[in-house]
Amino acid sequence: MPQFTLTLSCPERAGIVHAVTSFLVDHGCDIVQHQQFDDDVRGKLFLRTAFSCADAGVDDLAREFATVATEFAMEFELHDERKPRVLVMVSKAGHCLNDLLFRWRAGSLGGEIAAVVSNHEDLRPMAEAAGLDFVHVPNTAETKHAAEQRLVELVEEYQADLVVLARYMQVLSNDLCSKLAGRVINIHHSFLPGFKGAKPYHQAYDRGVKYVGATAHYVTPDLDEGPIIEQEVLRVDHSFDPRALTAAGRDAEALALSRAVRWHCEHRVLLNGNGTVVFR
Repeated sequence: MPQFTLTLSCPERAGIVHAVTSFLVDHGCDIVQHQQFDDDVRGKLFLRTAFSCADAGVDDLAREFATVATEFAMEFELHDERKPRVLVMVSKAGHCLNDLLFRWRAGSLGGEIAAVVSNHEDLRPMAEAAGLDFVHVPNTAETKHAAEQRLVELVEEYQADLVVLARYMQVLSNDLCSKLAGRVINIHHSFLPGFKGAKPYHQAYDRGVKYVGATAHYVTPDLDEGPIIEQEVLRVDHSFDPRALTAAGRDAEALALSRAVRWHCEHRVLLNGNGTVVFR
């Protein structure tokens, strides 16, 4: 039977789960997975319920569930089993793109990669070898506004539900961040804000760090400070020179980003203030 996923958040009160499950039972739905989190600090409940239903479509279910949502002041989303379409943006480093492509072709990414966009030509062969469109959009100080307008056009053209900055080395404008709020995921090393600049792993080596890691988060106008979805940490020691630290960091970046993309595409991530609730 067709599969659906309901996610919601609302103020905590009695009867929420009963209302949701009763609605699903009354509509002939079979619950296959249910997860919830009660945030006692903020007084909110977060819920993700996956279910099957043979007798209704996603639009009809969403329209009828709106009555329940209004009663409990819920913010909710209802999705069918269509995989979200993903637009991947890159610059010159290919490790994150390569990992995303592998997982996409293996069927474990959770979404469908629609195209690859870059401000450089370096990764065209990798994208085209995977059978994907590669769109070169130069982005300089003089062309930044036009480049971002082109990105908006590409999101619409490819009907992208999610934009993934897979080591895309350009800062998005506040306006673009607002237009695509909740739909852009970025990855970066977890040394920020400590080790800024072009060679963070060299700085880490000089300071004798014992951990390297990566952070995947939603993009907001506050640079590298959006709600965190996933972080990966690896233990290192004095034997790791800058090259080895960089290699370890790339592994962490690829892992954290692929998990964040999959969880987003499977509707497992709910915003909770400046943070997230992730139903794994």
